[in-house]
Amino acid sequence: MIKLIITDMDGTFLNSAGDYNRTLFQEVNQKMQQAGVHFSPCTGKQVERVEELFGDISRDFWILGDSATRIKHQGEYVYQSLLPNSLGQAIIDRLQSEQGEHIIIACTPDGAYLQDSTPEPLKALMRRSYTKLTEVRHYQQIDGDFVKITVYDPKGGCPELRTHLTDFDEQAYIVVSEANWIDIANQGVHKGTTVARLQEMLGVTEQETMVFGDGFNDIELMERGAFSFAMRNAFPETQAAAKYITGSNDQDAVMTTILQMLQLQGKSK
Repeated sequence: MIKLIITDMDGTFLNSAGDYNRTLFQEVNQKMQQAGVHFSPCTGKQVERVEELFGDISRDFWILGDSATRIKHQGEYVYQSLLPNSLGQAIIDRLQSEQGEHIIIACTPDGAYLQDSTPEPLKALMRRSYTKLTEVRHYQQIDGDFVKITVYDPKGGCPELRTHLTDFDEQAYIVVSEANWIDIANQGVHKGTTVARLQEMLGVTEQETMVFGDGFNDIELMERGAFSFAMRNAFPETQAAAKYITGSNDQDAVMTTILQMLQLQGKSK
């Protein structure tokens, strides 16, 4: 009996245009509510951006946002794990010392921060994931702890850049989610651990959980659900970690799979 559905957003639930079939989701959401199933977007996107995408109905979701460092439900944060400011600043200093065109998005509980010297096209791209985005001259202006630090490299140099962060491996969780992106969170905090925390909150088991993902940072997610689906457009490593392969993100595959599974579940009662 499925009681919890977790889905990554970019490359999984969202199509290549960064949107989704809203008419179809109305049907999916109604079926989930009727079946008493919890729905949880699990994403690198800022929580506020997820709320913006889904509108008022998102209050009923369990949003695992900011690279699953936070859980929000009914307008309240019920969990978050923070990276100490001193450690975050040290990581940012290291990233800024490395050559390349990568940019840094430093996220705190109050919002995301981007250096004001960032090229305008990249600022516009970041606003697709971060609703609360403030420009700063220097990241040292940020005096609070970090929810996460994200790196974007338009030329796909993140796997190489990651090799220069090994000094921090025992202090932070650092993952190359794909060639253009690195996510950095508190040690031991990733999609898998946060989903485990949510399952404990809800009293839901792995056997009652369905998950969807496509990126390297979804590999741990695949381990949290007996019904684990990788997208057809997922990385081979993510597909290998999943029990099943579904269609691509441009085929509304997450939503059609949910409908099929709930229909089968209804017939088995």
